[in-house]
Amino acid sequence: MASISMAPVNIFKHGADEEKAETARLSSFIGAIAIGDLVKSTLGPKGMDKILLGGGRDGSVTVTNDGATILKAVGVDNPAAKVLVDMSKVQDDEVGDGTTSVTVLAAELLREAEILIAKKIHPQIIISGWRKATQAAREALKEAALDHGNDQEKFQEDLLNISRTTLSSKLLTHHKDHFAKLAVEAVLRLKGSGNLEAIHVIKKLGGSLTDSYLDEGFLLDKKIGVNQPKRIENANILIANTGMDTDKIKIFGSRVRVDSTAKVAEIELAEKEKMKEKVERILKHGINCFINRQLIYNYPEQLFAAAGVMAIEHADFAGVERLALVTGGEIASTFDHPELVKLGHCKLIEEVMIGEDTLIHFSGVEMGEACTVVLRGATQQILDEAERSLHDALCVLAQTVKETRTVFGGGCSEMLMAKAVTDLASRTPGKESVAMESFAKALRMLPTIIADNAGYDSADLISQLRAAHMENKTTFGLDMNQGTIGDMEELGITESFQVKRQMLLSAAEAAEMILRVDDIIKAAPRKRVPDHHPC
Repeated sequence: MASISMAPVNIFKHGADEEKAETARLSSFIGAIAIGDLVKSTLGPKGMDKILLGGGRDGSVTVTNDGATILKAVGVDNPAAKVLVDMSKVQDDEVGDGTTSVTVLAAELLREAEILIAKKIHPQIIISGWRKATQAAREALKEAALDHGNDQEKFQEDLLNISRTTLSSKLLTHHKDHFAKLAVEAVLRLKGSGNLEAIHVIKKLGGSLTDSYLDEGFLLDKKIGVNQPKRIENANILIANTGMDTDKIKIFGSRVRVDSTAKVAEIELAEKEKMKEKVERILKHGINCFINRQLIYNYPEQLFAAAGVMAIEHADFAGVERLALVTGGEIASTFDHPELVKLGHCKLIEEVMIGEDTLIHFSGVEMGEACTVVLRGATQQILDEAERSLHDALCVLAQTVKETRTVFGGGCSEMLMAKAVTDLASRTPGKESVAMESFAKALRMLPTIIADNAGYDSADLISQLRAAHMENKTTFGLDMNQGTIGDMEELGITESFQVKRQMLLSAAEAAEMILRVDDIIKAAPRKRVPDHHPC
């Protein structure tokens, strides 16, 4: 009888790699836990910052404690780590905050899973227990949520509290009252639309953070052309993205043979005539303000000035897009059919000074909710981090205006969910109950890390908090200013229900996906083809 050879057969291309079973699982766990450990020191109101150094020639410096910003800047090779980085980005895009919490929770779940697998509990049993735990935690969070959407005064207080809570873990924590009011005022101007494009943020060096303010209207960081009107009322604005030199004959880029300097003058005159024709076509739109994304050049600028039209050149693409949105106009690139072009309108355009810089102010715009936040600060790094912090607050507030339910912060919601999961585990027979307990333990790790980052005795505080929740003090959480537990309702530490819900679901789904992995196959690196045609 012929014997079958048991020698291993390599089915992959040369250079491809495979990690199997426990090796693959361990590799995934280590990568994901490392990402969680990287950002967990930034969690909470007393979290620390990270310095990120750019790899380019300029060696740009970013100082931040924003989880999404840190993870975007970190290049990772581990596939499980990439899953957590992508999850953090989605959390940032969806709700704007909770990027660190979601990463840390997923990492803690996988840390617990590693312990359970070492005890020979199968991944599918762990996943089944986690799913039931997630459902129980979700229900507990839903029951604890408060909704003041119908009470304008209480809802505005909720928004202020949410804004303060979001900013308390950021650079702006010492000025959180000032920026909380600013963010709430900006979001309430949106009248529930949640369109954050209508809120423009401008950063200007100089002054202190408390000099930042909200301006009703739109600010464009450009200057008005020479000899042109500096103030226009009831403006009809043509917003364009067109090259004002496209019709020029490029004298220095072309070879033109002439027999006298008079012929050169004729060519220049023809060129000027073409530019003049284009300006005349633009003026036929009945405008008194022309804003172009590209350069306008001296001669067309003179023609606009002679016609009493304000011309603004080189408005950046984002500025032009936002300006078109808030003034109700459209960006044009051809001017042969004025009846088809939609002009923008505003009541007043004028120059304003901020610090030492001149900006153009558009007030009474078509989109009445449009506004500009002017941030002031001592260094560019402070301004950049202030913008990121404010962006998080604005995103959370915009979400809360749509989904008006709120929950309490300071670890209160996590302990509440952990208690619900523990109660379910105590009623569940079999190994699934162990998986549920591990889920509750991972949830309790979030307030533990918050206390650790503040330098307090986390074991003592969490045991006190757990005892308080067992006594049905369901609004109790961590007061990191005093280093004690306290009533979050009295302290006004409120968070968005949507942020917490998204954090729970995203972390559970990502951890489950990584736990399912039992094989990692890496494709062979692409071979470099030698260049047979060198320069």
